[in-house]
Amino acid sequence: MTTTDILHETYGALTANKVRSGLTMLGIIIGISSVIAMTAIGNGAKQSITSSIQSIGSNLVMVTPGAQRSFGGPQQARGSAQTLTVEDGQAIQSSVSNISAIAFNVSSRGQIVAKGTNSNSSITGTTPSYQQVRNVTVEDGNFFTDAQVSSSSKVAVIGPTTASDLFGTDEAVGQSVRITGNEFKIIGVTKSKGGTGFSNSDDAVYIPYTTAQHYLTGNQYLSEVDISASSADTTTQVQADVTALLTSRHNIAEGATADFSILNQSDIIATASSVTGTFTVLLAAVAGISLLVGGIGIMNMMLTTVTERTREIGLRKAIGAKKSDINTQFLMESIALTFTGGVIGVILGWLIAFIVNKSGVIATSVTLSSVLLAFGVSALIGIVFGYYPARRASSLNPIDALRFE
Repeated sequence: MTTTDILHETYGALTANKVRSGLTMLGIIIGISSVIAMTAIGNGAKQSITSSIQSIGSNLVMVTPGAQRSFGGPQQARGSAQTLTVEDGQAIQSSVSNISAIAFNVSSRGQIVAKGTNSNSSITGTTPSYQQVRNVTVEDGNFFTDAQVSSSSKVAVIGPTTASDLFGTDEAVGQSVRITGNEFKIIGVTKSKGGTGFSNSDDAVYIPYTTAQHYLTGNQYLSEVDISASSADTTTQVQADVTALLTSRHNIAEGATADFSILNQSDIIATASSVTGTFTVLLAAVAGISLLVGGIGIMNMMLTTVTERTREIGLRKAIGAKKSDINTQFLMESIALTFTGGVIGVILGWLIAFIVNKSGVIATSVTLSSVLLAFGVSALIGIVFGYYPARRASSLNPIDALRFE
């Protein structure tokens, strides 16, 4: 049999019973579309998390007071302890190499009150270098200066969400707000970065850290020191040098638990990527179960087809068809079913991912590798689950097949 003959026979066999062929392909269609959609959601979540982490700063190393206690003890919340001082930050700035910028932070949360309105926002006392360290851009007005930090000026820069909550569509720069009973003048509004809940950088208020220490916390401690390394390659070195410096300054004995914690942005991204990668594999594996069910359905259909066409097979073999011809014919029918189902499944999966992405529920990303994997799996299923029925058909004795009723 020529290739044209095989393709013609395959088309005729599959279209002879369109409903049965369609229902058989449905398992493959659902399986492939599920794999495409689930991997797209997983990849989108990974990219979204990575982008969110990268948006908080470039080559970031974060130093916070407090550390995990030894086994059996509770964890002390990082940032709530009082072990990190301005002198520590200044020592890091002057002693550690490969630092492009450093910011001292005093963090809290409180009620921001304007005329007739209020907003519960995060309050960050910091330095002008916070803009570089945390990728903050002022869209309207200006950020406060080093001189205003030195003089503990009561000035504030607010996020666009806070500005909208307090002033609506009115101009925020130049307005006054009250924070813990003290009046602050708004000198700038930052550019929107996005975010939700307590991590929403758009719902934030920035004031000089000296002002925060004087009017908010009442002490000289820092909640965090943010460091921007000069490059991604030097973040590990900066982290190690800061650890050594603070261990010496705080007189921490070798083997003792440190009273500070250091987080490397690269490590956070790697951990998040690992978690979302596992999540994506899990989703794809669950969706892949339906592919197995679809393959079993194809085998069942092909076995039924062999039984129904026993006399046809006997007749073909009686007039000279080879065993390989019969085997190829039925194997081609199985592959045609899975390939057609795979194409429809890829289109449907991409459409589902597109709709989910447009709905804004979660970002999705369809990759070429997931499409190629889907096609590869569908072809493999056609071969694996079609091999036994095809071999059974080719092994029929032509005399017994012709006698079959």
